[in-house]
Amino acid sequence: MNGENQIQKAYESILGHDFEKAIEWFEKAIAEEPNNAAYHHKLSITFARSNKLSKAVEHASRAIELEPTNEAFRFHLQVLNARELVEQARRQLTNQSAHAERAIFLLKEAIVLDPLAIEAYLILGEAFAMRKDYARAYQTVMEAVRLEPHHELAKQHAAIYQIKMKSEQGPRQR
Repeated sequence: MNGENQIQKAYESILGHDFEKAIEWFEKAIAEEPNNAAYHHKLSITFARSNKLSKAVEHASRAIELEPTNEAFRFHLQVLNARELVEQARRQLTNQSAHAERAIFLLKEAIVLDPLAIEAYLILGEAFAMRKDYARAYQTVMEAVRLEPHHELAKQHAAIYQIKMKSEQGPRQR
């Protein structure tokens, strides 16, 4: 017996926006074929969409164990690892600005793993702004704007940081 029927039911559940049911069906498919890397990958994607990041990473890692040369699986795990770093950085920043340095480090790592992680750029800009380094905050969010020109929040942050940069420079001498 194979898990293809369960995979089909998982996709039907996804189309019906029932991600919990989809997870159940993917898990049933994996029970039928525990060494099927594609099933683990698909389950990982569904966990990620349901914001169950640790489970997503677990199954993405298992997919790579089973198919170590699959580049799509590797890229997916990289993106998940970047999301984990962004979440860690967010927690660091909510625990006061004393942790801004650690958050900045984590966010830079996240951007290396996923250069398209707009959220990482925005939070990194906030971390620089917490240190009153408005020039770097501005540069960082402008990179987000470059990647996604219609991202309103990134444009708003850029405008705020630009104003703060100018106000810190003070009046110009003539």
